[in-house]
Amino acid sequence: QVQLVESGGGLVQAGGSLRLSCATSGSKSRINVMGWYRQAPGKQRELVATITNGGSTNYADSVKGRFTISRDNAKSTIYLQMNSLKPEDTAVYYCRLSDPTNYWGQGTQVTVSS
Repeated sequence: QVQLVESGGGLVQAGGSLRLSCATSGSKSRINVMGWYRQAPGKQRELVATITNGGSTNYADSVKGRFTISRDNAKSTIYLQMNSLKPEDTAVYYCRLSDPTNYWGQGTQVTVSS
């Protein structure tokens, strides 16, 4: 029943910005941890950022200072603001909810050129 729907991916030039959204539904727990992961072709899926229901955040070193994860509990939605994008940020970005069962979104493609 738990569903995660992502949006906001696309093609952007290096140095640009994108904002990803992940709308959730169906979770029976009001307390959960959500996060963003990414996976480039031929590479292992890696953690980008996490956020608790209380707003505590954690970031991968590679995105610290450039990406910001946030949470709107009223909308059951999390966001990933990505600034100063680099070509190495190119990947499929996945949203995850843990309640504590893990649920995944379908992924959204982010491509950074030049």
